[in-house]
Amino acid sequence: MRGWTVAGAIAPLALLGMAGTAWSAEPAKIDGSATAWVLTASALVLFMTLPGLALFYGGLVRARNLLSVLMHCFVITCVVSILWMLFGYSLAFNSGNPVIGSLAGGLLSGVREHVMPTGVPEGAFALFQMTFAVITPALIVGAFPERVRFSFVVLFSAIWLILVYLPVAHWVWGGGWLASLGTIDFAGGIVVHTTAGISALMAAIMVGPRDDFPHRLEPPHNPGMTMAGAGMLWVGWFGFNGGSALAADASAAAAIAATHFAAAAAGLTWIAIERIRLGKPTSVGIVTGCVAGLATITPASGFVGPVGAAIIGVAGSLLCFVAVTFVKGRLRIDDSLDVFAVHGVGGMLGSLLVALFALPAFGGAGYGHEITAAGQFSAQLAGVAAAAAWSALCTFGIVKLLQATSGVRVSREEQREGLDLSTHGERAYDLV
Repeated sequence: MRGWTVAGAIAPLALLGMAGTAWSAEPAKIDGSATAWVLTASALVLFMTLPGLALFYGGLVRARNLLSVLMHCFVITCVVSILWMLFGYSLAFNSGNPVIGSLAGGLLSGVREHVMPTGVPEGAFALFQMTFAVITPALIVGAFPERVRFSFVVLFSAIWLILVYLPVAHWVWGGGWLASLGTIDFAGGIVVHTTAGISALMAAIMVGPRDDFPHRLEPPHNPGMTMAGAGMLWVGWFGFNGGSALAADASAAAAIAATHFAAAAAGLTWIAIERIRLGKPTSVGIVTGCVAGLATITPASGFVGPVGAAIIGVAGSLLCFVAVTFVKGRLRIDDSLDVFAVHGVGGMLGSLLVALFALPAFGGAGYGHEITAAGQFSAQLAGVAAAAAWSALCTFGIVKLLQATSGVRVSREEQREGLDLSTHGERAYDLV
């Protein structure tokens, strides 16, 4: 018997009590509408990485490094997809132990025959979850563009997926030990954004800054490209959060609405701060604020109401703005594209705020199980702390290993020339 365990986070509230249950001897019938929505959501989430995140990051780097960033997103998509098929899905979502799943579903064996209790074929669920696994290590590359070897990106992403993403996904969404504590994460505030953000910060520290950081850094070479990529992320996030309901129902609609209102409130908050502090609202500022709001609402999107979502978006924008300034200005850490400050801080904040704004008194849907607000907050804090600590520890070990073996950084000459030409032998633009 294969175990299906959404672990109280990725399914709608009505399914929270089903974590850990086995497949029924009487298979559920396929729900066509739910299946169509999950498949559509899978395409939307992949669209977030390709081309959304690729263009968002690409516009922020210097022109001579654009292709290298696009290559990073493409190669991560390829590598993670194959690993997910071979054993990743099985280790994350098959019944195993509280720490990791089993290899019983390796090569995605058996998924064609199984239908989940929501009426979605397991193959569609595995595909949907694969797109989450793809975008998470792709987020991390924003911490160290323009200075690392292509081989480092490939090896780091593959090892990181195995050591960090798969266990944490199992802990929270696969019936692991955090699920048993009552930790909830509707669409990835802990599993995606906390792990990626903390790992990005650790990697940025260990890899070291660009040679000209923090002085003489060029501005983003194409803010228009970044805005286009951010727009794709915003639209794709409807699949990210709405698809996590695993059904075309009121829960999905509520999650999408919460996602939209949080992003809108966060974007306005960010440019309001810029107007006060810098005198001008910027294009990069509004999209960064929107992404901060999207990251912050992700763990709470299926549990909170529209007003709570907007408040979470404002809070995420405020704290992420402070974090960007603190990490680069005070700590002098070259987290180049603010992965920790936006995704990490936002994801952790939203994971904690869900304990408050999921309460019916704030327009939320409740927790779906018998637990007090204080108890839920403790479960959320445990989930954030465990994911953050494990991500930091594993990232430290992975970078140390690669520093001692294949190497991490390119030479100064290659940095000056740009990674497009020095690594890939191509140029995005005619720079003559």
